Amino acid sequence: MDWGNVSTEDLIEALRAVEWSSTPRPLSEFFSRFTFPRSYSKWNSRLKCNLYYYRTNYFIMIVVILALRFVRRPLAIVAALLTAISIAFLNDSFAGTFSEKVARTVRQFSPHLAAKMRPALTPVIRGRPSTKRAIFICGRPRWVFVFVFSIVSFLLWFVSCGLLTVLWAFGIGLLATLAHASFKSPNLKARLNTFREEFRAVWRNYSEL
Repeated sequence: MDWGNVSTEDLIEALRAVEWSSTPRPLSEFFSRFTFPRSYSKWNSRLKCNLYYYRTNYFIMIVVILALRFVRRPLAIVAALLTAISIAFLNDSFAGTFSEKVARTVRQFSPHLAAKMRPALTPVIRGRPSTKRAIFICGRPRWVFVFVFSIVSFLLWFVSCGLLTVLWAFGIGLLATLAHASFKSPNLKARLNTFREEFRAVWRNYSEL
């Protein structure tokens, strides 16, 4: 797969739709074989490949950097957690899993309330949905939860006076991610994994026809 031909929008869409609970890559592989890219095209292809393949490692690394900066500020830690959840809601798999677990828990106490948390049915025309499948969380559009969690986390950042600190920590995490993705040489296992993920995505699209 030529990652140089993959646009940034396609990469973001792939990260949004990919399975959120994928396990991180081993540290022995994550910190092995660093080389300097020989050209801009090589760097561009390597960057996109590593961002996709080591996505879980980068997410954990940024969370750890944020946690180290706020170890003495419990309120800021809660704000960071809510921010991470609001970002995770943008992933289809995480949003669906979260909604199912909440509905299953509520059903144990109030089946009537759990029934109200079901999303509205999408009209079907000639055996296919009339519009692109929308993502709902507890019966509400996903953007509602993203907006609410983002507002609450912003207020907590403001109250804890840790907004500037989190910007520095988040910037350090992004720079560390960019540096690693730029100099980490993709191995054969990474390429084979991306081929498998691409095949699954294509097969899933064909099965929906």
